[in-house]
Amino acid sequence: MTAVKIVLSIAYILLGAVSIASLLVYYMHMFQLNSYMADEQRRFMKTNKGALLGRRMGYVLSFMLLFIAAFDIVPVCMLCFSALFFFMTAWGNRPWARVAKRPLAVTGRVRRMFVTSGIITVLIVSAAAVISAFLTGDVLKTAVISGLAICVTGCIIQYILLAANVINHPREQAINNGFINEAKKIMEESPNLKVIGITGSFGKTSTKYFLTKLLSGTYNVLMTPGNFNTVLGVTITVREHLKSTHEIFVCEMGARRVGEIKGVCDIVKPDIGIITSIGAQHLETFGSMENIISTKLELADAIPDSGCVYINADNEVLSKQKINKKVKTYGLENKSADFVPANVYATEKGSEFDLTFPDGETVHFTTPLLGKHNVLNLAGCIEVAYDLKVPKQQLVSQARKLEAVPHRLQLINSPRGLIIDDAYNSNPDGARAALETLMQFDGVHILVTPGMVELGEKQYELNKELGEEAAACCDYIVLVGKKQTEPIQEGVRSKGFPEERLFVVADLNEGLSKVDNIKTDGKGKIILLENDLPDNY
Repeated sequence: MTAVKIVLSIAYILLGAVSIASLLVYYMHMFQLNSYMADEQRRFMKTNKGALLGRRMGYVLSFMLLFIAAFDIVPVCMLCFSALFFFMTAWGNRPWARVAKRPLAVTGRVRRMFVTSGIITVLIVSAAAVISAFLTGDVLKTAVISGLAICVTGCIIQYILLAANVINHPREQAINNGFINEAKKIMEESPNLKVIGITGSFGKTSTKYFLTKLLSGTYNVLMTPGNFNTVLGVTITVREHLKSTHEIFVCEMGARRVGEIKGVCDIVKPDIGIITSIGAQHLETFGSMENIISTKLELADAIPDSGCVYINADNEVLSKQKINKKVKTYGLENKSADFVPANVYATEKGSEFDLTFPDGETVHFTTPLLGKHNVLNLAGCIEVAYDLKVPKQQLVSQARKLEAVPHRLQLINSPRGLIIDDAYNSNPDGARAALETLMQFDGVHILVTPGMVELGEKQYELNKELGEEAAACCDYIVLVGKKQTEPIQEGVRSKGFPEERLFVVADLNEGLSKVDNIKTDGKGKIILLENDLPDNY
């Protein structure tokens, strides 16, 4: 009989361990999405405390039962119910049931954090079991006390993960420094490589793609892939992709905190800089506009005196900054800029414009890119490429071959209508440009959006303005997330937008179902997907 109790107790504890592991995987996923930043993880936990309590409710209920069992009140029955709650917790948090937009990447760092978190958890539960067994000598009592330790550990597993991050920090820093130093050495061994750094609150990714395309007809070009725009992302790009045959490295530089662009510049040593914009993007993590400005200008500071900084003269904040380097400008509205597209003609099929070069020749460009803001970004890229001796006719040819960057005003023909996919990282200026692009198409204009995030104390105000602007130009508005979109709802309703054409839904799938049910009397649907929040929102 004692042997049966021991086996069942071990099975019970293992089930509790599985439930903790499932919850740990979830928190690890969120921590990775929060860039392993402890302050952002704590913000996430505070913002979502209600939903996170639901994920741990099985432990709360189990703790209450086990507390009663500790007084020898029907311990077997209580352990059975506790086991059921452990199973429900494990099943409810099972990783394979979540369809993630960006799944957990099981990197070396993640594995090490799992190990450290596991060791801490095992020590807590083992200590409780050993002490109970020593003091009571009773198998059931030991199982109950171990269950209580599992409940407590499960309720604080998110903090155990943060503790593991602190414990592992010196080793992770040493590993990262080794990779960074290796990347620096590779860059030093490429003295003829010309590096173009690109940063900005918005527009930098599109600019990276456009410039790479313009240059690739003349040079062998490497660009940072995807969103590899951090210190570690650039380090990976250099170590794994940079070859001796590359002539130009187009390096996107992103930042959410002061000093992060400087960190990238210290690795790649840019010869040319492009600053596309300065705005309220990531204001929540930067803390102030002053910090955003100083961080974006870290690129300009890194450019040598022999180099050049290209800036978007239409951006009011950027154009006011004093840059003590050679500066060239481009713009649409600011006619005093060095490169100014003229006779801009933007339609649903693309854009056309004229550019007058420094030698006085005016050249006509056509491109399939949508929106005037893309014309602006392209003009800056043409300016840089021309200064790098790319022939004008080569520029004309390459501009004609450009394609929309994925999820940035990307046109998708679908059975439900024409989709304008602008789902990546929305910001106030980008959202405004997307609405302008939407209006270029004939049909029923439908906006689907969860709103904008990481805008700090201005987030409510800017989302309300988005609602006001959407109400002025959209036929239907579908808002994803009831609480998240409250300021947009207020802005939409303040403009007298018809209530029957405003839908608030729980998720994107429900939103698209609403879009499918909209009757248009034969008119085509033009659907703007503006922003798509990551899994940690």
